[in-house]
Amino acid sequence: MHWVSQNYLTSSRTIQQLLKKTSLQSGDRVIEIGPGKGHLTQAVMKLCGRITVVEIDPVLVGKLRKKFEGDPRLHLVQADFLSWHLPRQGDYKVISNLPFNQTTAILRKLTEAKNPPQEAWLLMERGAALRFLGIPRESLRSLMLKPRFDMCIQHRLKREDFHPAPSVDVVMVHLKRKEKADIPPDRWRDYEHFVADCLSSGLERRLTRRQMKAALNHEGVQDKRSGIMLYVQWLCLFRYWIAQCSKGGLHPPT
Repeated sequence: MHWVSQNYLTSSRTIQQLLKKTSLQSGDRVIEIGPGKGHLTQAVMKLCGRITVVEIDPVLVGKLRKKFEGDPRLHLVQADFLSWHLPRQGDYKVISNLPFNQTTAILRKLTEAKNPPQEAWLLMERGAALRFLGIPRESLRSLMLKPRFDMCIQHRLKREDFHPAPSVDVVMVHLKRKEKADIPPDRWRDYEHFVADCLSSGLERRLTRRQMKAALNHEGVQDKRSGIMLYVQWLCLFRYWIAQCSKGGLHPPT
């Protein structure tokens, strides 16, 4: 797989601003996806010590080897990140100026890994970030992310921070793995089916309006007065639905 040309982050001032908003520190196990020309790489190395970078472009790999020649802090891997194996054990953190055309695939690989990153800071198109955050309304993708991760936009970048300047607005998204997922592993498939089924066919297919109101009231969660369901409401309804299924009052989706 070949990725399209990236918009390289070249502003050293902006890079320092971004790193100050992270929790990166000396001794952290850090992976950078698509280091490009190494501007961000160099700053992370100074902050953390060692870093593993994964770059697919052989030309850029050659430039990185020349730039960091003999530096033991850099572990340079020439590979397609989507086929590269993430660490199977131990905590690690990820930072990346993502190629826009691979944002969804990379985020999916990170979040669906058996050992996902402890934290990640990802530069991406603002529109994509809003979709992952479920703004203005939750999507299947946002509802699959939120049980396991906290997400927020930490920084809005200027287009002139990049070369060449992108035609879209770019933000840095912070992704943090929850210590305890909102959905237990043995219920994940049920949750996935519940959400997908309700998004495609409507909540009323699984719960009556009376049941929905009772479930939300029981958990002290406000009803969906605006017509837009928030993640906390989805979670509440799923838990109620599972409880009713366990009692034999409802049937799980197939």
